[in-house]
Amino acid sequence: MRYALYFSPSATDPLTETASRWLGRHAFSEEVFDDYVSFADVTEDPRRYGFHATLKAPFELAADKCEEQLVEAFSAFASSRTAFDIPDVVVGSLGPFFALAPATLHQPLQDFAADVVEHFEPFRAPLSERDIARRKPETLSESQRANLHRFGYPYVMDDFRFHMTLTGPVSDGRSDEMADILTKTFAGFIHRPLTISGLGLFVEKERGEAFTVHSWQPLAAPNTKDVRNG
Repeated sequence: MRYALYFSPSATDPLTETASRWLGRHAFSEEVFDDYVSFADVTEDPRRYGFHATLKAPFELAADKCEEQLVEAFSAFASSRTAFDIPDVVVGSLGPFFALAPATLHQPLQDFAADVVEHFEPFRAPLSERDIARRKPETLSESQRANLHRFGYPYVMDDFRFHMTLTGPVSDGRSDEMADILTKTFAGFIHRPLTISGLGLFVEKERGEAFTVHSWQPLAAPNTKDVRNG
């Protein structure tokens, strides 16, 4: 079994519902949709993981840890961190992949992601040689290779870029069409803030199976007290 710490809106959030129908599967309920069956080829890869943004990439539990300890730490962490907004979200591309992503780098988001990575590192078992090889370390930058060996994933810390994956690789010939389709599909969620409102603990019961939500925890509400009134 592997676990992962992902950002996801809550199960009933309109963005979760829209994205789940786009991908063809709801990671909370495990309901399967055929709304976008004509795009099933480009959503196959992200469908298995469910709609999310990776914070702590999938990991096996360390030998001295158990699921109960992880769940307890997860709940405590979420309740002790404060929700915040990404100011502006757009449909963007990461190479041949499309995703919802911040319009510009947002440092509070970078700091939050680093906090998640470091806080849950004691729960991660070391990568196997096979897992390291699967990441093709020879193709990674020096910092990404260091991240892979230190944290089990290349794209953390200064190499982290928040994204909520919407497609697998899209060919150049379909790229413009896909960008237009996604912009229309997610029109109600882009060019506006996205609240980092909670965290999802996702699980993969066996390697290769679909990830599902074990539990979702809201972050603490921001302190809205007017500081001018003490």
